[in-house]
Amino acid sequence: MVVGDFPIETDTLVVGAGPGGYVAAIRAAQLGQKVTIVEKGNLGGVCLNVGCIPSKALISAAHRYETAQHSEDMGIKAENVTVDFSKVQEWKAGVVKKLTGGVEGLLKGNKVEIVRGEAFFVDSTNVKVMDEKSSQTYKFKNAILATGSRPIEIKGFKYSERVLDSTGALSLKEIPEKLVVIGGGYIGTELGTAYANFGTKVTILEGTDEILGGFEKQMTAVVKKNLKKKGVDIITNAMAKGVEESADGVVVSYEAKGETLTVEADYVLVTVGRRPNTDDLGLEQAGVELTERGLVKIDKQCRTNVSNIFAIGDIVEGPPLAHKASYEGKIAAEVIGGHPAEIDYLGIPAVCFTEPELASVGYSEKEAKDEGIEVVAAKFPFAANGRALALNQTDGFLKLVTRKEDGLVIGAQIAGTGASDMIAELGLAIEAGMTAEDIAMTIHAHPTLGEISMEAAEIAIGMPIHVVK
Repeated sequence: MVVGDFPIETDTLVVGAGPGGYVAAIRAAQLGQKVTIVEKGNLGGVCLNVGCIPSKALISAAHRYETAQHSEDMGIKAENVTVDFSKVQEWKAGVVKKLTGGVEGLLKGNKVEIVRGEAFFVDSTNVKVMDEKSSQTYKFKNAILATGSRPIEIKGFKYSERVLDSTGALSLKEIPEKLVVIGGGYIGTELGTAYANFGTKVTILEGTDEILGGFEKQMTAVVKKNLKKKGVDIITNAMAKGVEESADGVVVSYEAKGETLTVEADYVLVTVGRRPNTDDLGLEQAGVELTERGLVKIDKQCRTNVSNIFAIGDIVEGPPLAHKASYEGKIAAEVIGGHPAEIDYLGIPAVCFTEPELASVGYSEKEAKDEGIEVVAAKFPFAANGRALALNQTDGFLKLVTRKEDGLVIGAQIAGTGASDMIAELGLAIEAGMTAEDIAMTIHAHPTLGEISMEAAEIAIGMPIHVVK
């Protein structure tokens, strides 16, 4: 880091190198900007280092182990299947290292200056970047805030060796015999499923009446059925009260149905939401307005109330999704580059890597009806698809939501194996303004899971082949 009283000038300053920040930096550089990106931690942010990528790696390893033990239906029986958990963690770390190294290479390849340190805004055009040894002021024409979020710590559950956030749950040195998960959202349910597949006795405590509240009940019902098969206890309308820690475990107390109850475990994982990283940035010095929750207020171009400062990702309204942050990063960079871009969230998918996977994009049937849109909801079961049968993964369905007047595709929900990959076609259909007939007339390879989209589209236009009308 250069040290001096004179500021270093840059066109666009990006604060945070997660999936929002590094994408924004690269796109801004591609559009001719001189770009500087500031990161106090590891390149790739939470997603690549302690979130999306390592969690999916752990989920994948756990699924392999569970499948190796339970494939008798297909005539495959394996004995004495074991897990070397230290090797699992080593493999997971290797996946992370490859991707984070790739991010650095991409930034340098696009001539983005990488600066290590903490950023603090002096005013609306200057930021001071500090590390343990020095500080340097950077003067910018435009700035993009992409500082992400951190897990919320709830009262009575201070993070420790036994009280874990998602980062702690991903870096355990051994497979727990028992695990309590507080919060049945996507992070808690995904990690709870992974450890259940490794053989852990998992208990999920959820404060509302349903786990995975962001998805339709028809979808979550398929996941709940599968979790119960794995021996997972799901306790809804349960409020966590406190935890007693010892050298070898925890006792978690919670209130449900008017009673105070306890459950013992090796660890307790707290996944009740995330808090935006907007404190300690000096945003008040720059005049940037925040909501009561600490989120940055933006318009449809990701611009804050300060015209040359933009904000993206977990620090603005909307779900804390990596692909949402990346999308917003491109929008902000393009607006700075003089392009007439603006955000449109209808085509942003939500995905949960449970068993089976869940994925949703656009309107649900209920959301459309609530807005007065008459729709056709066409549902096709995985059990009627040849590829799903061959995979022995027949749980679930695909539901296509189309506008009744013209067949326009406005939403889709999938509960089933491969849902995370299948949702992309339906997101494209929404973005491209396609109708159910367009999907039905698209030739899908056989036998594939992708055919399920075609089958649902044929139901939507009233001409199904593989179910009776």
